[in-house]
Amino acid sequence: MAKKVKVGIVGGTGYTGVELLRLLALHPQVELTVITSRGDAGTWVADMFPSLRGYVTLTFSDPATANLSVCDVVFFATPHGVAMNQAESLIAAGVKIIDLAADFRLQDTTVFEQWYKMPHACPDVLKQAVYGLPELFRQDIQQAQVIGNPGCYPTTVLLGLAPLLEKGYIDFSAPIIADAKSGVSGAGRKAEVSTLFSEASDSMKAYGVAGHRHHPEIVAQLNLLAKTELDFIFVPHLIPMIRGMLSTLYVKLTASAQGVDLQALYETRYANEYFVDVLPSGRLPETRSVRGANHLRIALQPQASGYLTLVVVQDNLVKGAAGQAVQNMNIMMGFDEKMGLQVLPLLP
Repeated sequence: MAKKVKVGIVGGTGYTGVELLRLLALHPQVELTVITSRGDAGTWVADMFPSLRGYVTLTFSDPATANLSVCDVVFFATPHGVAMNQAESLIAAGVKIIDLAADFRLQDTTVFEQWYKMPHACPDVLKQAVYGLPELFRQDIQQAQVIGNPGCYPTTVLLGLAPLLEKGYIDFSAPIIADAKSGVSGAGRKAEVSTLFSEASDSMKAYGVAGHRHHPEIVAQLNLLAKTELDFIFVPHLIPMIRGMLSTLYVKLTASAQGVDLQALYETRYANEYFVDVLPSGRLPETRSVRGANHLRIALQPQASGYLTLVVVQDNLVKGAAGQAVQNMNIMMGFDEKMGLQVLPLLP
């Protein structure tokens, strides 16, 4: 068996950070080496997260003094802007980077600066970064030094629409519409009134309707797949559960798509994708069917008006974040892509 890779996690105290720890602690080819936290340096990881007792025996390190250059791979589970300020020195040390924030998702620095209100610190590194959606860009990921791990909403939209876009079956005279819903963990592990139990429970609301940061990311990738610019309407919603994401997508089909067996198209396209499950005709997915696992499930429902409805579910913290990041690491390091990710969904 190949030598274990030394892994560092910058920002190990958030939800994506602890999800990375959960998955990597049992990964047979990973040696957890450095886990940083600015506010909790010196604290035993298992004291903060008792679920990791017996599995993770490290303390959090201060990011100002942590030696990340000893790692083979570093995951950034941090706010936007952190990874790009450390990328150049880590690359010089031969470290591979997987950023779970937005620093390396948008190739257009003007768009990045417009949405994230900060200049991009390393545009030259950005140019070589690969968008880490394995089912679409696996070959590029294999050769990559820097990965921009996709956002959670974009993962559902792009994998939901890719087979149609690849075949040219979407009529762009009508906009693509994504009505998406996420659990509260998508907002991150922080003290905020809107995510308090008494505020979020027994309620549902739309947010980011005037503009959400995932919108330009989705549009950039849709345009790339479509080889043209298209109209896209995206409305995210907060729903009163901890984890889970459901995106309902509406598209107008081209005349050439009429009569095509779209169910067979999707089943064929994803036949060899372990983490993408196309449900049988007539079945609809539930978020609980992917809870805690790296799977994404898709269902198709043709409409008599020439439109198609797609329903896509995933766990926003796994396939939507940490699980996808581990999947990318496996590809970059030449491991079996499923390694460390063959986790059954939790039910109930």
